[in-house]
Amino acid sequence: MPSSKLDALFQPLTIKSLHLNNRIVMAPMTRKFSPQGVPGEDVAQYYRRRAENDVGLIISEGTAINRPAARNEQGVPFFYGDAPLTGWKNVIEEVHAAGGKMGPQLWHVGAMAGVDSDATADNPAESPSGLLAPKISHGVTMSEEDIADTIAAFSQGMVDAKRLGFDTVEIHGASGYLLDQFFWAETNLRTDAYGGATLKQRTRFAAEVVESMRKAVGPDFPIILRLSQWKINYYDVRMADTPDAMSKWLMPLVEAGVDILHCSQRRFWEPEFPQIDGKEGLNFAGWAKKLTGATTISVGSVGLSGEFTSSFAGESVRPASLDNLVQRLEKDEFDLIAVGRALLGDPQWVRKVREGNTEGLKDFNVSELSTLF
Repeated sequence: MPSSKLDALFQPLTIKSLHLNNRIVMAPMTRKFSPQGVPGEDVAQYYRRRAENDVGLIISEGTAINRPAARNEQGVPFFYGDAPLTGWKNVIEEVHAAGGKMGPQLWHVGAMAGVDSDATADNPAESPSGLLAPKISHGVTMSEEDIADTIAAFSQGMVDAKRLGFDTVEIHGASGYLLDQFFWAETNLRTDAYGGATLKQRTRFAAEVVESMRKAVGPDFPIILRLSQWKINYYDVRMADTPDAMSKWLMPLVEAGVDILHCSQRRFWEPEFPQIDGKEGLNFAGWAKKLTGATTISVGSVGLSGEFTSSFAGESVRPASLDNLVQRLEKDEFDLIAVGRALLGDPQWVRKVREGNTEGLKDFNVSELSTLF
């Protein structure tokens, strides 16, 4: 049994049809071990090892929906087609056999599709305005037909996930990928209904994705949406500088059918609006929960001494205290916590934490990205 100081991490939680044994989520982490987009037995066992070591909910690496150039690198799995879906059926069966719960993360990387992706002259990267970043052109501007087809592809991914037996689905709407490119004024210069001067107007595409998915699977199957203020290589960008702006961004998405907001930030302990509630104030997930009433997942450098940018640059990082995390969970600031690198390098991380085996916790080194440990 966990020590009393960790009890908040190991409380059960139910969100619609999803019943979790604890509050720990395996964060989605791109692995690139699926040749021709097909996850094999090694991928299935990789996820099973986390399930049998007490991870409450596993969110898969990003999986490409059925659109040209939807993934940014070779080896990223597809979530469409007979062979990839057969592979994912094996994954969820292995996870369930080990007592776990899991959802695929569905994504389209938009203009982030580059040299090592599926983008070609015939199937170029697509995005709201043909922009990779402010004033940096890449690929083509999506037509309204492209948008409709993309919404349908997300919806089909949701249908397939439920059919295969997954417990939930996460939509990737963060980090400068397609949905996020619609949110950001610097990459969405459209003058039609999918653009607009306000952040609320620019949520239309994402809201229609969610509405279509909700209609396809009914009211009880939980939908997760991952969001971030920051973008890849633009870490200081903020979509919403005030609670009012954040509410106008998030409420249309929750009203469209999102049950869980997965609120990505680089360091989970940092306050979102310190000018309002101080340096110990609510983080992104805390404010999202307060403003919308939705269940929220927090994430960002959990259980490690350094943040992801330094560790992925090759700097080894050591285990860190979970005291601040537990205190925030005890105050119901957010509902779930996603763990990335610590779980990537050690499938037994949750079990070790639960048993108080701090001596057994491992450092994280970027070399661990080269294997499905």
